[in-house]
Amino acid sequence: MRFALAPTATSAGYRVEAFETVGSTNALAMDRARAGDAGRLWLVSKRQEAGRGRRGRVWETPEGNLAATLLLVPDFELKAAATLGFVAGLALADALDAVLPAGKVGIGVDGGTSRSRDRFELKWPNDVLADGAKLSGILLESAMLSDGRFALAIGIGVNVVAAPVDVPYPATSLAALGAACDAETLFLALSDAWVDNIRIWDAGRGLAAIRSRWLQRAAGLGSQVAVKVEGRVVRGIFETIDDECRFVIRTDDDSIVAIAAGDVHFGAVASA
Repeated sequence: MRFALAPTATSAGYRVEAFETVGSTNALAMDRARAGDAGRLWLVSKRQEAGRGRRGRVWETPEGNLAATLLLVPDFELKAAATLGFVAGLALADALDAVLPAGKVGIGVDGGTSRSRDRFELKWPNDVLADGAKLSGILLESAMLSDGRFALAIGIGVNVVAAPVDVPYPATSLAALGAACDAETLFLALSDAWVDNIRIWDAGRGLAAIRSRWLQRAAGLGSQVAVKVEGRVVRGIFETIDDECRFVIRTDDDSIVAIAAGDVHFGAVASA
């Protein structure tokens, strides 16, 4: 099977370019933008050799996993674009639900954050979890263009056949969960789910609806968390995400802290 767009994505004006191997789909997207591409372009591969995660971390994409980046050259404000990571997370979770129906994968309730069976959860700000382990990461990058507009690369990496082992957090893959799904099938569903979720987002006007949907899948909601923020650790209960999608914690002294960027930890790490 080759990479292809869902009919809904094609009708909405999206395009796709597929590669056997790529350095970084995000970097390639920015190259396309600087060369004048109008956006709505998916760049996809089953092998990525120079992938990046948040804060400059390496993101491994061995043969068979999914590396996908959506290039947008939008007309909305850059500030609004920051919330598209939540749209991407929801789109991927919806796609996973579509290709892996309830009961078809080995997701239980003992992963540390799951509150019900057969759910893919969203970890703030941009991870998708299965059984409390990281299945996918999302990276947004932007750059100003010579005509005054900006380009946005929304990178989505999914552990389809393999998960990294030398990382400081639990990680899993669809194969490890017992799922018989390949990267091409998942991307087809993702391209369809993106169209639905970006329609709800509506250039930021529908952010409240996105926030509500995201919270329904939120990992660790109501539980003890620790967030590393600028060299310090903030501990407390994960209360919600606010109207700007900041991570809201109620600390031990009953104060409320809203965090715009940081690394979130659950379970024993949060309580240590």
